[in-house]
Amino acid sequence: MSTAAKVTLGASIAFCCGSIYGVHYIQRYEQELLRQGLIKDDERRLKKEQQRNNERELMEQQALHAELLKTQTVSTLPSNEPISQDDTQT
Repeated sequence: MSTAAKVTLGASIAFCCGSIYGVHYIQRYEQELLRQGLIKDDERRLKKEQQRNNERELMEQQALHAELLKTQTVSTLPSNEPISQDDTQT
């Protein structure tokens, strides 16, 4: 066997092994991306579900607040402002 034939055979074997390794590497990489996509989808789904639960609870609290305002007399509506000294002296 000539030297040129040996070099060609060696290069062909190296190219074949490199191609096989590359294909397996790409498959593992894509599989990991798909797995990460599923995890992200689950997280998004849980966040949306939690947001819907929060919105439903807010609506229930607002309805309850409205019902309580109908049955109770309130001199002033609550606010986020701190109580001033004038309000505490009365």
